[in-house]
Amino acid sequence: MKLEQAHSLSREDAKRRIEKLADYWRTKYGVSVAWTGDSVKITGKLKGIAIDAKVQVNERTIVAEGSDPGLLMRAAATAYLKGKLADYLDPRKSEADLAKLA
Repeated sequence: MKLEQAHSLSREDAKRRIEKLADYWRTKYGVSVAWTGDSVKITGKLKGIAIDAKVQVNERTIVAEGSDPGLLMRAAATAYLKGKLADYLDPRKSEADLAKLA
């Protein structure tokens, strides 16, 4: 499964926001988070669904690639991830706003 989300932030700001999202998932769901440069590997269970994903922060996009949760959960997983990425990459939201999303 592959998702791509455009953003208008600097690469550094986008990475910081994805770090906050990954930290949220680590704290809430206990997933493993491992950064290498501008990409993060996330493994574990997210909302009860096994996840093995890599998220790459680029200049104007975020590319997330991971295991397919299967036909029954694919639409829900895609909607959830797109919503979280849109929220965390929204330039109108401050870092304090992002803390409230948790």
